[in-house]
Amino acid sequence: MGNQPQVMRRFRLRDIVEDQRIVLMLALGFSSGLPLLLVLGTFTLRLAFSDIDVRAIGLFSYVALPYSLKFLWAPAIDRLNIPVLSSRLGRRRAWMVTTQAAVALCLILMAFSDPKTNLALLGLGAFLMAFCAASQDVVIDGWRIDAAGSDFQGILAATSNLGYRLGLIAAGAGALFIAAAGGWTLAYLIMAALMLVGMVAALLAPAFDRARPAVTETAGRSRLWSIRRAVLEPLTELHGRFGHALWGILLLVALFRLPDFLSGVMASPLYRTLGFDLKEIATVTKLYGIWVGIAGGFAGGWALARLGLFPTLLLGAFLAAASHLAFAWLSAGAPEIWRLTVAISIENFCGSFAGIVLIAYMSSLTSPAYAATQYALFSSLYALPGKLIAGASGFIVTAIGYPAFFVLTSLIGIPVLALCFAVGRRGGRPVGEAAPARAANGAGNRSTGAELPSTARAPGAA
Repeated sequence: MGNQPQVMRRFRLRDIVEDQRIVLMLALGFSSGLPLLLVLGTFTLRLAFSDIDVRAIGLFSYVALPYSLKFLWAPAIDRLNIPVLSSRLGRRRAWMVTTQAAVALCLILMAFSDPKTNLALLGLGAFLMAFCAASQDVVIDGWRIDAAGSDFQGILAATSNLGYRLGLIAAGAGALFIAAAGGWTLAYLIMAALMLVGMVAALLAPAFDRARPAVTETAGRSRLWSIRRAVLEPLTELHGRFGHALWGILLLVALFRLPDFLSGVMASPLYRTLGFDLKEIATVTKLYGIWVGIAGGFAGGWALARLGLFPTLLLGAFLAAASHLAFAWLSAGAPEIWRLTVAISIENFCGSFAGIVLIAYMSSLTSPAYAATQYALFSSLYALPGKLIAGASGFIVTAIGYPAFFVLTSLIGIPVLALCFAVGRRGGRPVGEAAPARAANGAGNRSTGAELPSTARAPGAA
C-alpha cells in the first residue's frame, strides 16, 4: 500500500477557508506574475510612448534574459541562507521576502528614471528587476513543492496560475490605465506598492523547509559523480532513445516559437506608431487579449484529445506562423479599434493554441526517470534562442518596415512545418504519462510572458 502513487484530489470550495495554503499561494502567484510585463510588454510601451528609437527598444528585450537563465543560480537559492532572516523565517520565506523587497526597490528606481534622460539607468533597473523577479519565481516554486504532497500540488499549481494572471492584468491593463491618468512614475510606484501582497503572504506563510540529508562520501562518491548523474545521464538517455534524430527534435523545439519572440518585442512600438493610445491598448491587448488566449489554450487541449499529438503539432505550427500575417495586415492599415481587436484575436488565439501543443510535445519527449531535467532542457531551449535573436528585431523593422517584418516572421513557419514532418512523430511516450507538473515559460496570450505556469506563450509579447 505504501508504494501506491498518490492521486490528485479534487478541489473543494471549503478548502478556501480550511486551508490557508490556497490563499497564500494566490497571493504569491500574484507577486510572481506582477513583475513580468513591467520588463516586457508594459516596459516596451513606456519606451515607445517616450519616442525611443525602435532599434533601442529591440535591444532592451535582453533585460528579460534572467527569466531564461534562472536555472544557473537556482541551486544557490536552494542551498544558501540569508543572514539573520533565514534563522528567523526559514530559508524559503527569507528568500521570498528578500527578492520581493528587491523587486519593489527596482520598480522605485524605474519609476524615477526618465527614458529620455536616464535611459541607461532605466535599463539597469529593468535588468535587476528581472533578475530579482526570476529568483523570486525559483523560491516560490520551491515553497509550493515543499508545502504540499503530490495530492495537493494540482490545486496549488492552479491557484498559483490564477494569481499569476491577476498579476499580469495588474501590470498590463492596470499599469497602462494608471499611466494614462497620472503618468509612468505613479504607475511604477503603485506596482512597487503591490509587491506588498506577496511580502505579507511570505511573512504569514508557514515554513515548510525540508531538511537536506548530509552528503557522505559513500553515498555520493564525489561531487563530480553527482554532476555527471544530474546533468549528463538525462542527455545521454535522450540521445540513446532518439539517436541522430535528437538534433532535428532540438531544432524543432528551438524554432517552434521563434516568430513570437521576434514579433512580440515589436508589437508595442507598432501600436504607438499606428496611433493607438494607452487606454485602447490596455483594453484590447491586456484585458480582452488575455481571455482570447485562454480560449486558445483550451482549444489546443481539446484538439490534442480529439486529434492526437502529431496532427495537432502540425496544426499548431501552421497557426502560430500564419497568425503573424494578422499583424502585417494591422500595420498596413488605419489605426481602428476593430482592426486591432481582430489582429489580437487571431494572434492570441493561435499563439496560445500552439503553446499548449508545444508543452505537450516537449512533455512527450521526456523519460519518466529524468522528466524534470529533460523538460527543463527543452523549455530553456525553446525560449533562449528567440530571446537572443529578438534584440535585432528593431533593426529589421527599421530596414524593411513593419508589414514586411511580420511577413518575414510568418515565413519561419515553413522550416518548422518541414521539421514537424521529419521528427514530429518521434515523441517518447503518450502525452500525459508522467508528464512534468509545471510548464516553464509559457504564456497564454500576447500580453503575457515567458514564464507563465501552465501555458507556453512567448515572453516579450505586447
